Amino acid sequence: MAAHTFGGAMRKIARPIMRLFPLFFVFSSSSFAHGGQHDTSAFASYFETSQMITAFGLIVLLFGYIAGTRHLWKHAGRGHGIAVRSVSFFALGWLSLVVALIGPFHELSEALFSAHMTQHEILMLIAAPLIVSGRPQIAAVWAIAPSYRQRVGSIVKDRSFENCWHFVSSGLVAFLIHAAALWIWHIPVLFDATLKSDIVHALQHASFFGTALLFWWAIINGAVGWKSSFVGVLYLFITSLHSGVLGAFITFTRQLLYPVYFESTAAWGLTPLEDQQLGGLIMWVPGGLVYIGAGLFMFARLLRQSERHAFEYDRRTLNEAVTSDL
Repeated sequence: MAAHTFGGAMRKIARPIMRLFPLFFVFSSSSFAHGGQHDTSAFASYFETSQMITAFGLIVLLFGYIAGTRHLWKHAGRGHGIAVRSVSFFALGWLSLVVALIGPFHELSEALFSAHMTQHEILMLIAAPLIVSGRPQIAAVWAIAPSYRQRVGSIVKDRSFENCWHFVSSGLVAFLIHAAALWIWHIPVLFDATLKSDIVHALQHASFFGTALLFWWAIINGAVGWKSSFVGVLYLFITSLHSGVLGAFITFTRQLLYPVYFESTAAWGLTPLEDQQLGGLIMWVPGGLVYIGAGLFMFARLLRQSERHAFEYDRRTLNEAVTSDL
């Protein structure tokens, strides 16, 4: 009965979400027709191979998560293993991916550097932490057949795999990998190459999103205990600083770093340098605020845990003193 109720509820959620796909296509087409860069053929351009692969991947991701969560809750009960709020986080993260990869930002990012930066910020600062908070690894395990599930479990429990994963997902390594991806891909020659090759563009998005998933995994799932929580706060603030430095440099430099946008910004009322400055500002201010906000949230939670532990320690000490007097 519970599984039937869950299945009905998830179908109610999935149907309107699937109906959003054509709306993104139509909105993108009309917005570009208004911008003067594309005519109604922009609608058809969404159905090129790369976009079809992206849309298919997003649909597989959504229904794989739904299937895994449904099977888990059928065996363990609703809310066990994956909390209801975690499902909400995943849904919001998935919608963020749709907005960034299927929505108007996909085409707009090929005309404006600032839109491209917005797309990347959505992937790294909104979609990634929300997806990680949705506990997709648990849903993925429960989405596969029981026989394969056992094989996956044996691989995951293997000592060499565990050691490798613990190393890669440690706070310092995850931080360094994500920082390296951010800085390397903003080297002008590499960034410009993303607009000249769909494969390079896909690699850029995969590295941004993949390293962001790893970074937020280390922050969210690694925050166990006082020491690791404090280190997580530290990594968030350091990430805010180094990404802010990159954003500020892009904002204030008088040199045109990304000439690939030279001919496409005028239709949107911007000079290439203004578009570049706006993109740097988007990385610097809103991006930095997300990291700082997450760091402050973790620090506040850390203080609450510290106060609770101090209260419990004082109560134990008082009880021991009273007992010893008796």
